[in-house]
Amino acid sequence: MGAMHRYLAFDLGAESGRAIQGIIKDGNLALRELHRFPNLPVRLPHGLYWDTFRLFKEMQEGIRIASREDVAIHGIGVDTWGVDFGLLGADGTLVENPRCYRDPRTDGILEAAFQVMPKEAIYKRTGIQFLQFNTLFQLFAMKQQGASGLPVAKTMLHMPDLLNYWLTGRAVSERTIASTSQFYDPVRQDWDRELLEIFGVNPSILAPLVDPGEHLGSVLPEIMEACHAKQTIPVYASAGHDTACAVAAAPAQPGQDWCYISSGTWSLMGAELKAPVMNKRAMAHTFTNEVGIQGTIRFLKNIMGLWLLQECRREWSITERQFTYEELVESAQSAEPFVAIVDPDAFLAPGRMPEKIQDYCRRTKQSIPDQPGQMTRVILESLAVCYRKVLHDLEEALGRRMEVIHILGGGSRNDVLNQYVADATERRVVAGPSEATAIGNILVQALGSGQLKDHEQAREVVRNSFGVKHFEPSGRAGWNIAYERFRELTA
Repeated sequence: MGAMHRYLAFDLGAESGRAIQGIIKDGNLALRELHRFPNLPVRLPHGLYWDTFRLFKEMQEGIRIASREDVAIHGIGVDTWGVDFGLLGADGTLVENPRCYRDPRTDGILEAAFQVMPKEAIYKRTGIQFLQFNTLFQLFAMKQQGASGLPVAKTMLHMPDLLNYWLTGRAVSERTIASTSQFYDPVRQDWDRELLEIFGVNPSILAPLVDPGEHLGSVLPEIMEACHAKQTIPVYASAGHDTACAVAAAPAQPGQDWCYISSGTWSLMGAELKAPVMNKRAMAHTFTNEVGIQGTIRFLKNIMGLWLLQECRREWSITERQFTYEELVESAQSAEPFVAIVDPDAFLAPGRMPEKIQDYCRRTKQSIPDQPGQMTRVILESLAVCYRKVLHDLEEALGRRMEVIHILGGGSRNDVLNQYVADATERRVVAGPSEATAIGNILVQALGSGQLKDHEQAREVVRNSFGVKHFEPSGRAGWNIAYERFRELTA
């Protein structure tokens, strides 16, 4: 592990994408952001789409910047959000551009899907939380609506797999991202082709599965030329799902009872297991079994995370002014506590978020927040009590107490929310690293290249390289009442 290796991680989120350089030497990892770019869906008359070609153009720019330095790039890896996909035709070109999971084509699709197969039977086969935008339901909606791209499609690739295909020409499905589809069997560790067929979709569109860390080949000559890159660059199937990358970078100590919150636009809260848990209790608590690195399972629940605050901030930039997140969080601290509690998962669709939150409070006969600071406090307190409920359900499903909550990703920089989580859950919170997703992406590449030998050595690199913050419960009153209010609202 002593020799220096330089990796390039492309970490694409629902708000922005980054090209991040990672250098591993002597058991330490140093990061440097080389390129940052926005990632916003495009509204067309017939749908909400990702600007996929522009994203790939931005990736080329990241490679071009990295190639300026006369130091070899030992690997490239790509991670993105889950479930969304593109469809390729027989000639390998797109016949269906990836739509955003917030596209309304899947509104009401769950009821229709459960007429085809009961939800209990689907969960027994896949162990995945029911979300209307899961890949299975997106494809089923396309089938129901007669989408023109589906009958001519030859290959389906999730977002990171599609970008890897354009980099290397190799069309495969990386296992962590495949497991978000709701037609992956985590017990057999293979596609559930029969399930897809039952929903009227030809399973021949499924690409071969590969494990995280698989060497996919090298960047194609055409792309190298476009990026003015001179040296051959290997490409690895990093953990394609961003949450799998983040969890891989959790600086947890061996033998510790811990859970995690990957905190960003979404909050994904769960535990790292050795095998899936797909019983009735897990389904009742809507937990999902997604694949992690080196044979692990991410037993977790998806929660609408800082999306609410992101959307409020976007709306306030139009109606009031452009607030920084720091300004909003600071003003939240001085706002009145517990004026209202909302269910974060009630707010999937974009647009008019402050108004929607006020309408929710009005319907539930609570005080109505009318200032940005007060609205921000409502969102952060609501997230904290939501995490407490998920923690309760997680411990009940697994039969053990979690002593530590690791908060990972960009949301870990929010000290106010971190303290709220410690107070609401009465657990010790360890916050950081904030760049967990990019770190995990790089670590998986290093495992694939052979520079690191196993997951524990990778986590040791994290502990050696990045500081964390600790938050202890303060005993502040009011959280139990807020929690009971949340339980009533979500019953």
